[in-house]
Amino acid sequence: MDSFIRDKGQRVGGRTEFTVIDESHFRHKRKYGQGRAGQTWRRKKWVFGILGVRGQTRRPVLRLVEHRSRRALLPLVRRHVRQGSTIISDEWRAYRGALSDMGYIHLTVNHSRNFVNSHTGAHTQHLERAWSSYKGHVWRLRGNRTESILIEHLKLIEWTYWLGKCHRDGPLGRLLKDIRKLFSV
Repeated sequence: MDSFIRDKGQRVGGRTEFTVIDESHFRHKRKYGQGRAGQTWRRKKWVFGILGVRGQTRRPVLRLVEHRSRRALLPLVRRHVRQGSTIISDEWRAYRGALSDMGYIHLTVNHSRNFVNSHTGAHTQHLERAWSSYKGHVWRLRGNRTESILIEHLKLIEWTYWLGKCHRDGPLGRLLKDIRKLFSV
C-alpha cells in the first residue's frame, strides 16, 4: 500500500465521486461493562476518515490524529481530496467555513436535529456504516491493543478497499500478485 500511495497518491473526490469526512474513536470495548480497562481507554487519538463514494465503490483514507482541530484535519483533507470536490460532513467546528474557503463544495448535517439534511439531502450514513464495519474488523482481530497494531489494521482496511477489491480475482488474487512482485523468482 505504501508504494501505491507513493506512486499514484491516495486521492478521492472529483466530479463523479463525493467525499464524506468524519472522525471516530477506536477504543477497546468491554463486554457487558465488565473486565479490566486496558491501555486503549487512555488513548487520546482519533481516527480521521475520508470516504470516497462513487456508485457502489467505497475508498477509505484512515489516519490516526492527535486532535480533532482545524490544524490537524484540514491538511489531511487538502492532501487526500481533490480540489472542487463535494464534501459532506457533520457540523464539527473544525470544518465550519474552512472547507468552502479552500475551494470545496461543503454540505453539512446537524446530527442533533436530523441525520439527513432536509434541504440538500446530504447525509454521513456511508461513513457511519463504514465505521461500524471497520471497528468490527479491528475488534475481531484484537487490533486496537496498541497504537502500532491499530495503524497496521487501518492500512489493511485501506489496502482491501483500494487494491484488494479492485483485482479481478479479489483480495486473495491481489495479495498473491503483490507477493509475486515482492519475491520475484
